[in-house]
Amino acid sequence: MTDHTDNPGIDEDRIEGGLKKMGGDIKEGAGKVLGDEKLKREGQADQREGKVQNAWGGVKDKAREVTGQKD
Repeated sequence: MTDHTDNPGIDEDRIEGGLKKMGGDIKEGAGKVLGDEKLKREGQADQREGKVQNAWGGVKDKAREVTGQKD
């Protein structure tokens, strides 16, 4: 995982999850355009993985907020 100390208010899993979902959107779209079902399914799987990772980051952000921790 990457250290995102320049974004202290946002958990790194939220950032990475969002990027993974966006990459999955692109991959799924390419699979649709090219008629490649495998690529399309890989994109959909990446989207799901990104959503889960983003949600986990949200949980960690909320836990830090509740406990008053900054990092």
